Amino acid sequence: MEFEAVIGMEVHVEINSRSKVFCACSTDFHAPPNTNVCPVCLGMPGALPVLNRDMVEKSIMVGLALNCQISRWSKMDRKNYFYPDLAKNYQISQYDLPLCHHGWIDIEADGETRRIRITRAHMEEDTARNTHTIAGGLSGVDFNRSGVPLLEIVTEPDIRSAREAYDYLTALKQLLQYLDVSDCNMEEGSLRAEANVSVRPVGSDRLGTKTEIKNVASFSGVQKAIDYEIRRQVEVIRSGGTIIQETRGWDPDRGITFSQRAKESAHDYRYFPEPDLVPIVVDEDWEQRIRQRLPEFPADRRKRFITQYGLSAYDAGVLTQTRAMADFYESTVSRGADAKKAANWIMVELQGRLTEANLDISRSPVSPDNLARLIALIDDGTISGKIAKDVLNQMFADGSDPDTIVREKGLSQISDAGAVESVVREVVRNNPDQVAQFRAGKEKVFAFLVGQVMKASRGKANPALVNDLLRKVLNEEGDA
Repeated sequence: MEFEAVIGMEVHVEINSRSKVFCACSTDFHAPPNTNVCPVCLGMPGALPVLNRDMVEKSIMVGLALNCQISRWSKMDRKNYFYPDLAKNYQISQYDLPLCHHGWIDIEADGETRRIRITRAHMEEDTARNTHTIAGGLSGVDFNRSGVPLLEIVTEPDIRSAREAYDYLTALKQLLQYLDVSDCNMEEGSLRAEANVSVRPVGSDRLGTKTEIKNVASFSGVQKAIDYEIRRQVEVIRSGGTIIQETRGWDPDRGITFSQRAKESAHDYRYFPEPDLVPIVVDEDWEQRIRQRLPEFPADRRKRFITQYGLSAYDAGVLTQTRAMADFYESTVSRGADAKKAANWIMVELQGRLTEANLDISRSPVSPDNLARLIALIDDGTISGKIAKDVLNQMFADGSDPDTIVREKGLSQISDAGAVESVVREVVRNNPDQVAQFRAGKEKVFAFLVGQVMKASRGKANPALVNDLLRKVLNEEGDA
């Protein structure tokens, strides 16, 4: 019997509001432990929550971007359970009336467009952070994270492979970053992904018993964990065993999932409406004002880059990976740079230096204006492409402009025909063997002679002029 996987994803996203969802405490991740706290986020008796408007508006933005219906009336609920990271012994969340529901997102998977349905996107507060690596085998709880705004995005079980899950997470992260609602930093816990995995016989429409995989630190880890869990469940069923509904962790060192606890059902949490918060009413006018703030989405921007700038689908995909890179590219082109040349310089030369320096393009020492000017210096023949790479190195090192670098270092290209021809003739005289080989029909020798001319001119000779004059001299009868 052949089996297929049925996968649903739950993604928790920390919304980048400056204050927590129910109090005025800072959300700064790097603050010393237990310093961004107050009676509300510590769950002190008598402390009352007040809902953060910025959290609501950014959650609506996400819902609209995911093609969700926005509830005209929703509420907060108490989700009751005991755990050391939950000071109140309940989490303020949403249960039966989420803010956003019934949406979808299209992803590219295996060369095809796949639509993943979004069940809901609901608001809640984050929990405190447990640390189990304290000296002496102790554990600690940092309540700085308690009450940080959190949006949980839940899909229908529409995903059919680990790779598809990876593609979904990548597309979702890109969309969230375009919206500028979260930095999606998995290392800091700003984005956490959990997979609900089950298997069933191919052709069946019945869902199997699912397991939930939690606490995976990367998208590639999620993919590996799902792959393993699919294999494990198939082996259990084929050996006559039974899959139990449970929460499983992922051990990246051993490459296996492991049982953590029996999976709770909704009724185990004893949900009931949060009595200290008023309902959330989103009228048509408020929704439309938020809709007007939405940016151009990644897929739309990719299509526009192809049609407007004549880029390949691959180049457009690379340049729109992040909103910052797409903005940088368009700023460069708007300053007069050729669209395709700007794409190549950003994707290859600039991005290579940024990667080596571990910098995002938003922190690039080279501005769009200066990169456009560098390309212009190549186009007007002031410098060669080879010299331009050296100039870019200096621009990247200190943020200086290319005109100043070229002027102060005397890097202007030699475009005077007489001066270049003088160098060409000297190279031809000094390399009689190679000249004879070329005149005998060995075309490959020409590149060597071009290189010698460029070396003799210290890279300053105009390459196009060198090619023309070298062929002219080589085609002359006798010794040049």
